[in-house]
Amino acid sequence: MNIHLIAIGGSAMHNLALALHHKGYKITGSDDAIFSPSKERLLKYDLLPKEMGWFPEKITKNLDAIILGMHARIDNPELIKAKELGIPIYSYPEYIYEQSKEKRRVVIGGSHGKTSITAMILHVLQNLNIDCDYMVGAQLEGFDTMVKLTHQAPIIILEGDEYLSSPIDRRPKFHLYHPHIAVLSGIAWDHINVFPNFGMYVDQFRIFKNMVKDTLIYCSEDEEINKLAKEESKCKLVPYSTPEHKIKEGVSSVEGTELLIFGNHNLQNLNAAKLVCNELEISDTDFYKEISTFKGASNRLELVRKTNTSAVYKDFAHSPSKLKATSSAMKKQFQERKLVACMELHTFSSLNEEFLKQYTGCMDEPDTAIVYFSPEAIAHKKLEPISKEQVHTAFGRENLLVFTNSIELEEYLKSLNWNNKNLLMMSSGTFDGIEFGELII
Repeated sequence: MNIHLIAIGGSAMHNLALALHHKGYKITGSDDAIFSPSKERLLKYDLLPKEMGWFPEKITKNLDAIILGMHARIDNPELIKAKELGIPIYSYPEYIYEQSKEKRRVVIGGSHGKTSITAMILHVLQNLNIDCDYMVGAQLEGFDTMVKLTHQAPIIILEGDEYLSSPIDRRPKFHLYHPHIAVLSGIAWDHINVFPNFGMYVDQFRIFKNMVKDTLIYCSEDEEINKLAKEESKCKLVPYSTPEHKIKEGVSSVEGTELLIFGNHNLQNLNAAKLVCNELEISDTDFYKEISTFKGASNRLELVRKTNTSAVYKDFAHSPSKLKATSSAMKKQFQERKLVACMELHTFSSLNEEFLKQYTGCMDEPDTAIVYFSPEAIAHKKLEPISKEQVHTAFGRENLLVFTNSIELEEYLKSLNWNNKNLLMMSSGTFDGIEFGELII
């Protein structure tokens, strides 16, 4: 098979390129810019384009398929040429489905927790030497790529994102996978540039639920998911919730098994992963034995650095519900320490003046609460400017600190006395390059 990837440098796209290369396919690709770590990983397998840009002459009838990345535009010259030649064009989720039609498909959906649940399942399967293909949204310890596609694996574990599939395929990614087993972790409005009202957003999960062939595992503690669960279903429904657990000296345990992860959301995710593994005929005993060594997915309540009296954690949290849950987890796990929590308004939704109202009360629990946003990022996204005053009002906390300069934020954090204090940095971005590990002394 000869496959060409338009926008090969993306996080998902370059991993798909590597997976197909490992499967024995001939892979080429193009992009107008490729950054680390994609650049080095493609270079390692001689898949890095020789020069940046779009080259329609690369698109010939010798190609069996084109895979179109979300970064490409609808007027991309390579895409136009592929259409002229009648070459089959796929989004990456669409092509993953093509590669997994004969496999048992497990799809993890929901507004939050998808990566963590997927990572937990993969950790257990790998430790038990159970062969599977997969696609996950973060680089995991012990896994070479974020995508694996083989001829022989009987099952595939897929993180099911609700965002659009490609510039020419406006279906949510998780609508393309047609799961046998699925998880719905929760619904919290996001992607308002695509789903401008909450009802439209919920509808995408309803469609997904109705696609499940065998078993839907759902969080019974989520109000919106519970509403969907009460609607007519063709598949078996299996609820889950936060398991009974103990916390002793900063360590959480479930069913007598000490864990390296903590927080109610993570424990809910663990329960979801266990139920998926049960569906795959893995016993609770085997599951708990293997999950005890799971350190967490990258950027999901991940320990950056610790001292005897403090620690820095980072988390992908950016939605209001996740900010609240992650802050609560830190407070509950380290009750003897003060919590300084800092979040970055970075996504399209979070930087929207109307959506800001959703954040009321979500940073009330930390002892010190900080919000950072970059006016330059707002301009780059071509959004209407927002002010510090608007942010302060939206969050509804009188002593909220708001920064718009990353250097000033970094200097403030470094000036604090970190004795018996933890720092939590929450964002889907990078706080404009702040090195988290250098913030506590």
